[in-house]
Amino acid sequence: AEIRDICESLRENSVRLLSLRGCQLSERDFGHVCRGAAESRSLAQLNLNLGIVSNINRVKQLAEALKTNRSVQSLFLHGSPLTDAGLALLNPALSIHPSLVALDLGDCMLGDEGINLICGLLPPDGAKSGLKELTLSANPGVTSKGWGRLAIAVAHSSQLRVLNLDYNPLGDQVAGMLAVAVASSRTLEVLDLEGTGLTNQSAQTLLDMVENYPTALRTLILAENNISPELQQQISDLLSEGEEEEETEAREVTAREKNPWICQNNSSSQMVLMTSGLGDSLLAETEM
Repeated sequence: AEIRDICESLRENSVRLLSLRGCQLSERDFGHVCRGAAESRSLAQLNLNLGIVSNINRVKQLAEALKTNRSVQSLFLHGSPLTDAGLALLNPALSIHPSLVALDLGDCMLGDEGINLICGLLPPDGAKSGLKELTLSANPGVTSKGWGRLAIAVAHSSQLRVLNLDYNPLGDQVAGMLAVAVASSRTLEVLDLEGTGLTNQSAQTLLDMVENYPTALRTLILAENNISPELQQQISDLLSEGEEEEETEAREVTAREKNPWICQNNSSSQMVLMTSGLGDSLLAETEM
């Protein structure tokens, strides 16, 4: 009866968020939910965390639903035993989905092949849509080679803003590659490296990066690593300074937009600034 109610609501386009995390669903009921999600034009967030997508047959049904659905923006599969084989079945639907911007594949038993597929969801230019938020927590099967491949994709991604890699055995070598990626990225604002086996060596590299190179990074999580509190505080202070400078610039822009025509006269030049409205559209996109 509950599944019938859910599916009816999906078909009526009255559901924006559907969370079935940790539920006990029969194969038949899972199929009904997938068909309902496929038909829905309102569903923006689908949470199937904690073992809901528990076998290859369910992966196939979810993939078919995503090929038809056009509205889902956030897909959470944390704790699903996908493996690289399951992600390979799901990846074609993820690659062509027009709205998907947030993906959680934490604790999905992924390896290097899975990471290679995920890199394809981080396009290097704005020609097609790509992920803005990516979670890959607790996938210990990925090697340093796989993380290096991801670091290259992050460095060139035109859209990724949030990257969660917590509770992976990354170590200092991978952290160094990620520091280069962060320094190269124009969009990455949040990086979670909690519990990833880092030491003061990694922290010093990240500190040098934040101190000496312009970066979009605003939040760096380093808890549960072998890093001194002093180094963590230095990094945090530098990131806070960058955020304060950005807020000051934003206030100056706002002040100018209140009087969109600003003329500056002096003996050598005259400048006229006009607002385009682009800031409003970006704000709406972020809030969505």
